[in-house]
Amino acid sequence: MYKGKKVVVVLPAYNAAKTLEKTYREIPFDLVDEVILCDDNSRDNTADLARQLGIGHVLVHEKNTGYGGNQKSLYNKALGIGADIVIMLHPDYQYTPKLIPSMVNIIGEELYPVVLGSRILGMGALRGGMPLYKYVANRFLTLFQNTLIHYKLSEYHTGYRAFNREVLETIAFNRNSDDFVFDNEMLSQIVYAGFDIGEVTCPTKYFEEASSINFSRSMKYGLGVLRVSINHFLQRIGLRSMPMYERLK
Repeated sequence: MYKGKKVVVVLPAYNAAKTLEKTYREIPFDLVDEVILCDDNSRDNTADLARQLGIGHVLVHEKNTGYGGNQKSLYNKALGIGADIVIMLHPDYQYTPKLIPSMVNIIGEELYPVVLGSRILGMGALRGGMPLYKYVANRFLTLFQNTLIHYKLSEYHTGYRAFNREVLETIAFNRNSDDFVFDNEMLSQIVYAGFDIGEVTCPTKYFEEASSINFSRSMKYGLGVLRVSINHFLQRIGLRSMPMYERLK
């Protein structure tokens, strides 16, 4: 709880058994009220381990829905249990849970309704082992997005994010893709709806157990990012009207 606001951490999990406990143990439970994990039909014992660790809400998809589909289940559940601040943390230990207090403070003090943990501010990405081709692609795509979306972020591709309740109740995230481009569609919706976004420098770790998409999936993701940026631009200048940009409240 932060000044009367309920804080919920959501964990989108897929084959995360090797890193889940380490991630979970670092969550600051003096601040975090509840944790929700969604197991997207893993091939390991992620869900069983989550229950053993005492995670209060363990959702299990009977079939793999994808990274975006996983997040939809998590955000809907978080809203359903009364979350005021929601932090999306990957259970693969690529991002440190130790930044949660800073992200919660920024939202709880109403400085920003959305906070991203940026790997690009500073030199955290390369020092953490981000492959050079991914770093270069990140910088190119972010420049393209900043231009078309008409907003300034250091990166749009981090998986470490925090939102206040109003943001999740306003944007139509359930209309987004079930794939990895979901993250970019969400940020596009947030900017279009007029919410400001804060960023904090975030160290990151790339290692064998950390989740990462391969080159072919990276290419598909990159093309999806370009599509989202172009659609946002056309929506912004009035040449398109897409249901995903409809405000729900």
